[in-house]
This record gives sequence, structure tokens and C-alpha cells, in this order.
Amino acid sequence: MRKFLALFALVIVCFSCKKEESNKLDVDVSTIKVTIDLERFDIDFYNTKPNNLFKIKEKYPMLFPPQPDSVWINKINSKDEQELFAETQKVFSDITEEKEQLTSLFKHVKYYNPRFVSPKVVTMLTNIDYNNRIVYTDSLLLISLDAYLGNQHEFYNDYPEYVKQNNTKKHIVVDVAKSIVGKQMLPSRARSFIDKMIYRGKKMYLLDAYLPAIPDAIKIGYSQTKLDWAKNNEEQIWKYFIEKDLLYSTSKDVDKRFLDLAPFSKFYLEEDNQSPGRIGEWIGWQIVRSYMQKNDVSLHQLLQTSEEEIFKNSGYKPKR
Repeated sequence: MRKFLALFALVIVCFSCKKEESNKLDVDVSTIKVTIDLERFDIDFYNTKPNNLFKIKEKYPMLFPPQPDSVWINKINSKDEQELFAETQKVFSDITEEKEQLTSLFKHVKYYNPRFVSPKVVTMLTNIDYNNRIVYTDSLLLISLDAYLGNQHEFYNDYPEYVKQNNTKKHIVVDVAKSIVGKQMLPSRARSFIDKMIYRGKKMYLLDAYLPAIPDAIKIGYSQTKLDWAKNNEEQIWKYFIEKDLLYSTSKDVDKRFLDLAPFSKFYLEEDNQSPGRIGEWIGWQIVRSYMQKNDVSLHQLLQTSEEEIFKNSGYKPKR
């Protein structure tokens, strides 16, 4: 009976810990007021007639660098451009869901940062300019819809799988959140591998706060299979980093192996191709999560805390 009661008590404690962990970022944003000003430049531009181009230029002056009108008219009349527009409309004729996700995101950002002002949102096409699919300033947010047509779309046939798996509409709000986080965090001066991991882990924890309803796989940009591999091998990954004396390494080669965008991480083992790329970022995320679970600090305080202090006070123990 005593053993049973002890086991029962342990289960209750574990359950309470998990509940506390999940509740920490379960905040009520229902009273947060934000306004979404969203304009469909893609629809306005590709449906306009040459004699009405001046109206579009007046409505979106920031999107028209000095060029003769003939340049814009040729762009509108281009067969390839119109095909891209037509394909985008198949996926984004209605963006109600995306607008709701952005509203929730802006509310959560404002909850933690009361001075945050929702930017004007403009959707557009950029001929699949992957590196500039989201452009964010304090007052303007540009979203290139043609970069989110679905990971199996023929326009992305030349993309590697680990890149195009994130070319889906459900990744828009994540990429927007990452752009906002990028503006909120000072550039990293970290030199050691562990500090770089934790710096990236901070960014991921901000995504936890701003996007509490988004699954981890989408937030970090892994397939579910790759994420499961990371979870199942967390202890072995951590042991590898320690045994190979990598934590305080400043080698750029270590960054390439475990932090840079890649199809998989490079342990130089037979099963490398089963791992996700940027596994160091994922480990850093778990360290920051552990720190936030074990320390009573705010999101703002987290950003002010050094990577070294976070590591020292994280009590991080990889899951077996």
C-alpha cells in the first residue's frame, strides 16, 4: 500500500509539473485590441488595366520604385507572371484563416510588448524570392504568397525537400513571427557553440509565447518524422556534444554541422540522414525551455539574461 501511495503521489507531482509548464504560456489575449489592416496588392496589381495603373501606384507607393510605366504594364501582361498569379489565387483566393492567425499573433506579441503596433499587412508576389518571402518593418509587413503554395507544388520542383517542406500556407504565421522576433532581439555576439545554441533557443521560446497553438514541428520547420527523431535521440545528441568537447567550440565547422540550414545534422554516423538539420538549435530550445520552467522570470527578463547564465541555471537534463 505504501508503495502504491508513493507511486500515486509521484504521478500527481509529474502531472502538476506538466500542467504548470503548459499553463505558463497559456495567456488570455481576448481583451487585447489589435487592428489588422490587410491589403491584397497581388490581386489589385495583376487585375489592373494600363489606364488604371496610376491608382495602384497611389495606393501602394512603397512598392513602385522609379521605373517607366511600361515596365509595370509588361509585368502585368507577362504570361509567366499571370500564371504565377493564377496558381497563387488557387491557394489564396480567401485568406481569412491567415488573417485570423496574424490577429492572434499580434495579440500575443502585444500582450508581452504593450508598445507593439500592428503593421500594415500587404500580400504580394515576388517570383518566389525565398530569402525575402517576409519583409517586416515596424509599420509594414510584406508577405510573398507565391512562396507558400504547398510543398508539392511544381514551382518548387528544383528545391531540396528540407526547404520546400516549409513552403506551405501554415508556415506563413511562423515566418512572420520569426521576422518580428528578429527585430526584437539584438544580434548575437556569441562565439561558443553552446551560447549560439541558447541564443537560437531564446528565439524559439519567443515563438512558443507568440504562437502557443502552433505545433513544434511547424515552428522549427521539421517534418514530424525528423522531430520525432530529435525527441527520441535527445540524450544521445547531448552526450555526443559533451564527449566530443563541442559545447565551447568556436569552430565554424561545428556551426555548419549543427546550426546551419541543411537536410540533416552531421555527426559522421551512418544514421545522420535520419536527423534533422540545425539540431543544435533544437537542443538550445530545450535548454531555454528547461530554464523557463525552473526559474520565475518574465519573457523580457529572459531576453536580458546571458546565454551563460541561462545554461548555468537551466538544470537541463535531456530526456531519455
